[in-house]
Amino acid sequence: MSDPLLDPASRQIVVRPDWLAQLQEPILEPGLPIVDPHHHLWERAHGDYLLADLLADAGSGHDVRGTVFVQCGEMYRASGPDAERSLGETEFVTGVAAVSASGRHGRTRACAGIIGMVDLTLGDRVTPLLERHAATAGGRFCGVRNRTAWHASPEITTNLVSPAPGPLQHPAFADGARRLAAFGLPLDVWAYHTQLAHVAALARAVPELTVVIDHVGGPLGIGPFTGKQADVFPDWKQQIQALAALPNTVVKLGGLTMYVSGFDFHKRPKPPGSEELAATWRPYIETCIEAFGPARCMFESNFPVDKGMCSYPVLWNALKRLALGAGPDEKTALFSGTAMRVYKLDRLPPALAIDLG
Repeated sequence: MSDPLLDPASRQIVVRPDWLAQLQEPILEPGLPIVDPHHHLWERAHGDYLLADLLADAGSGHDVRGTVFVQCGEMYRASGPDAERSLGETEFVTGVAAVSASGRHGRTRACAGIIGMVDLTLGDRVTPLLERHAATAGGRFCGVRNRTAWHASPEITTNLVSPAPGPLQHPAFADGARRLAAFGLPLDVWAYHTQLAHVAALARAVPELTVVIDHVGGPLGIGPFTGKQADVFPDWKQQIQALAALPNTVVKLGGLTMYVSGFDFHKRPKPPGSEELAATWRPYIETCIEAFGPARCMFESNFPVDKGMCSYPVLWNALKRLALGAGPDEKTALFSGTAMRVYKLDRLPPALAIDLG
């Protein structure tokens, strides 16, 4: 049965501001600095999410000092060589970042880091493309993500443009990843839990590369996995622990209210509160923190994708509840420190720097 709240084009839950506004919570630990290391910007038929929208969310109570934009196929150039069209996205986001860096829209430094798209299967062409993205971004280019999430079931959302099963298993992908590592940049990987063995193989093949696993490794709860979260969890956990044993891996903690996760908070009359979200997410978040340690974990919003099921203030309240037992240094790592280190945001020039003081 189709979900009436699922946009058929984007395969994302439709954001309903009036529905989200039904639940308001006091902000927990409002003075805790946050660097949100994973969000998108776009103009799309199912709803725009641009600088004003991001800043409205970031300014809704939590102390969000800076953010990292992650590739989403937005504003590609309309013409030119295929490999260069993604430069349009980096150009677009650099302009947004410049507006934010003016300080005219508040303290948050939106898009202080930019994770762009360079096709790592291109071999020798990867390095000059990385150089062009870096030059375009004016010091903000901090990583690459390719379209890698794939599953054989037609019921499971995929963002692939390349032929199945996607670039992770392409023989040239590791070669491109080596060039990325030589450039000093990490690779973000959005993969479903069924692909994590391939992610581990890549991390082993290119030990000099930092591999950032998005959205707790994508445990699936739709298609053939519908209603089977309890069955998926042990396999997912085993794969996460195997990845954590590799010292060049890092994990982002979030993305659990995407449609592919199988949770259905969006179908309720009112949105979920942070206590319920924290209880639902706890097994996944605690497994990751125990496996990787706080210094290799970073909380993320994954907005606006996750906004279909919860608001920005409630999401960060839930993450703060999950970190209640953490010490001061661990909490700093989870909410800002790991992101600052992995994406080298602590090395930004003074004019672009995120103020965590």
